[in-house]
Amino acid sequence: MSARPQPISVAVIGAGMAGRSHAAGYRNAGTVFGAGLPPVRLAAIADANVELGEDAARRYGYDKALPSWEAVAEDPTIDAVSIVVGNDLHRPIAEALVAAGKHVLCEKPLAGSIEDARAMVELERSADVVTAVGYTFRRSPAIAAIRDHVRAGELGNLSLFGGRYWADYATDPNGPLTWRFKGGPGSGALGDVGAHVIDAAEYVAGPIVSVSGASLSTQIGKRPLPLGAVVGHNAAPVSDEFGVVENEDTATFTARFESGLVGTFSVSRTAFGMPNGLAFDVVGLGGRAAYDQHRPAEYLFDDAQPEARTRGARQIIAGPQLPYFAGGYPMEAPGVGGGNAEMFTYQARAFLDQVAGTRDPLPACATFADALRTMETIQAVVRSSQHDGAAVAVPAA
Repeated sequence: MSARPQPISVAVIGAGMAGRSHAAGYRNAGTVFGAGLPPVRLAAIADANVELGEDAARRYGYDKALPSWEAVAEDPTIDAVSIVVGNDLHRPIAEALVAAGKHVLCEKPLAGSIEDARAMVELERSADVVTAVGYTFRRSPAIAAIRDHVRAGELGNLSLFGGRYWADYATDPNGPLTWRFKGGPGSGALGDVGAHVIDAAEYVAGPIVSVSGASLSTQIGKRPLPLGAVVGHNAAPVSDEFGVVENEDTATFTARFESGLVGTFSVSRTAFGMPNGLAFDVVGLGGRAAYDQHRPAEYLFDDAQPEARTRGARQIIAGPQLPYFAGGYPMEAPGVGGGNAEMFTYQARAFLDQVAGTRDPLPACATFADALRTMETIQAVVRSSQHDGAAVAVPAA
């Protein structure tokens, strides 16, 4: 009888809404796709808010809660770690974890500044561990299917990409001034939700080489200071004292892709009635496809059908014919749905397979270098907005 493989011991730094999504993903990673992944030990969840960390550890079956990220770095029994805290903390935590020989999955955006992001890429190049970034929308069966249509030439030469990520978590002017509202231009809606739609656009349609026509705006310039800890986008008690919002609520820009394709983008955290509204259309000379995160278990597809009276967009419902679905859902049947939680599970499985060196139907996770590219695109958008919408090149990968 062969020896049972050693478990991979995992931890999550950050017990907020995204941290809990990572925690749940690791818990479910061994339930999807084929055999071969070693057992996963759910070791710890760390958060400075000890009560929040303890609650997350209890909910998702982790052995313990730790009061700091340093405690994770110092624990020799932990092998792989997700970093899911404020952007400015990503670099010091990643450096400490890599120095301790731990594999790292970092939430996007990669860092709080372009300088920190570049340092993290240098760290990745020299590291003897797996480093990855959490772009969960790459794990959507529908988005992956659209990418396959594009790569197979089924839309013909692409002529237009239109992408948006509209969210409404910042529409309340009495919402507390959290870390999300601090930092310079580009660290607001662009860094938070814009990073996802930029990455999705490049994932589907190829590299962006320049941006132009950018405009950034802030709808709510001051917010009340919180009286205590704030979890995610939740409401919280606030004081009578206000602080200045340092970054953008909304941004729009145009992008040119390496292929010559032109795309238009808009992102916002003050789009009333649009919770988590990532959506895009990709159009070619021979077809088009569209995705909307509010209907994550489907996408629209329209191609040059020979019979004119049956032409038009078709609703493709998620099922075993789409990427990731077969082997990834307990009920492998058409039309059973899907959404955010599955994408985090697929991401955790891909990361852990990279750590273990096992084979899996999922492609590898995005790298620190991939995430730096997104940040360089965001920086180009900011520069365009500061120079009357002038065209600004995005550095080559």
